[in-house]
Amino acid sequence: SPRRRIAINNIRRAGIAADPREAARIARSSFEQFALTLVESTRSDLLFRGEAWRERVVFRFPPEVEALLDDPRQGVILGCGHYGNWEVGGQIMALRKPLVAVSRPMSNPLTQELFRSRQPPVPLRLTPKHGDDLLRFLGILKNHEMLALMMDQHSGPRGMAVPFFGTPAGTHTAIALLHLVTRAPLIFGWCRRTGLMRYELIARGPLRHTPTGRKEEDVRAILEWLNAGLEQAIREAPEQYLWGHRRWKSLD
Repeated sequence: SPRRRIAINNIRRAGIAADPREAARIARSSFEQFALTLVESTRSDLLFRGEAWRERVVFRFPPEVEALLDDPRQGVILGCGHYGNWEVGGQIMALRKPLVAVSRPMSNPLTQELFRSRQPPVPLRLTPKHGDDLLRFLGILKNHEMLALMMDQHSGPRGMAVPFFGTPAGTHTAIALLHLVTRAPLIFGWCRRTGLMRYELIARGPLRHTPTGRKEEDVRAILEWLNAGLEQAIREAPEQYLWGHRRWKSLD
């Protein structure tokens, strides 16, 4: 299928597997992991019944990240990618600090409604991506919440080409610009599956980039830092990354 070919090509381009058979195995596991992510996400309410999640979740956060999440007066920007179970990861993070996730509606309205109806009782809300992003995002951070943005989809010509596993990939700049404007600390986080409905949440940072007056260089440095975090996550468990999307669309 086209998605399978894209996944295999991406895995080989990233240098994760040179052997075509190994790349095909990782691609197959990636699609299986994605299916499991969908199933787990529709039943994540089970995880949050009582204190059940505490026995199924391990946090691996630097002390500086722990301090940010525990500070009720501090807004935080969270960068993340399509790795592990990003849906459940956001729900778990919302238990540490109220979280607003920027999301696009699913193409299937029935699936969208299923996810909405199964939303667990955690302080998480979704906000769409549209024209007044900056004002809304500023308000979220001013309200001392955590703003989560996915940063690993192809950006098109409006983004910036930043190395991802050594090959330039179109990367959205909004998260870097927001960090520069607000000075809110930036972390990169991922939710690695360690078993069925068992997870390890890992964070990198915080980043506090001091503007140099050269905006393009500043944006590039921040995006390179985020891509490096995603690469670190993928190397831990390449099967848990969603290889089927066109991260290097301009090269396909």
